[in-house]
Amino acid sequence: MMHIALFGTSADPPTAGHQTILNWLSYHYNQVRVWASDNPFKTHQTPLEHRAMMLQLLIDDIRPPRHNIHCDQRLSSPKALVTVERAEETWPDAGLTLVIGADLTAKIPSWYRSEELLSRVSLLVIPRPGYAICQEDVDHLRRLSSAVAIANMKGLPVSSTAYREAKDANSVIPLVQDYIHEKQLYECQETSRKNLPTR
Repeated sequence: MMHIALFGTSADPPTAGHQTILNWLSYHYNQVRVWASDNPFKTHQTPLEHRAMMLQLLIDDIRPPRHNIHCDQRLSSPKALVTVERAEETWPDAGLTLVIGADLTAKIPSWYRSEELLSRVSLLVIPRPGYAICQEDVDHLRRLSSAVAIANMKGLPVSSTAYREAKDANSVIPLVQDYIHEKQLYECQETSRKNLPTR
């Protein structure tokens, strides 16, 4: 059976941490399908097409190249269940694993039709620096999903939020940084900060 990792992310912007996760997944699954999506619980600063392009740049930058990682915007939806339905239609005989960050373990039960979602996929939790994985949350997910695993990897201490708020250059790879400058993304924040009154 083919095993496919499904990894949706806001990618606003995608970071070096996302790249590390994708690289790790590529060694543990036959295919990795990643996409940029609109998170209904967040306000996004950059149009979806730019976030998808930055994700593709992130994949292209992985060395050595990993040919089983694909940016697949067909799967993009604010509802994870819709994504899984699309994946099932495309790969009816595959084993599907939904990949989430540790910060989402407590939130998934509040997602759209979460019990149905988790009955249809395995779940892989990626540890994130600064987010403890609560065993009670994991146990609850295991009651809803056929399989829940925690990845034996360490995420990088970088985040999209850190880049947007502090312009932390270490958060994004050079190709993505170049794209951000070329398209003048996230510039409104710099302008708004410059216009703030000083004390």
